[in-house]
Amino acid sequence: MLLEQHIEELRAEMNHCHPDERRQIAAELELALAELAVIMAEQDGSVDAVPSF
Repeated sequence: MLLEQHIEELRAEMNHCHPDERRQIAAELELALAELAVIMAEQDGSVDAVPSF
């Protein structure tokens, strides 16, 4: 599954879930968005994929 597709599914799930589940889905969505941001930055050359140490 593509990461973008997973993000869209999480967003849709947040709109139709029990309030107790909403926090967990929001956390998963936040992690997926952060992962996507890292991937995009690596592709742009904004950050190095290899750690500096």
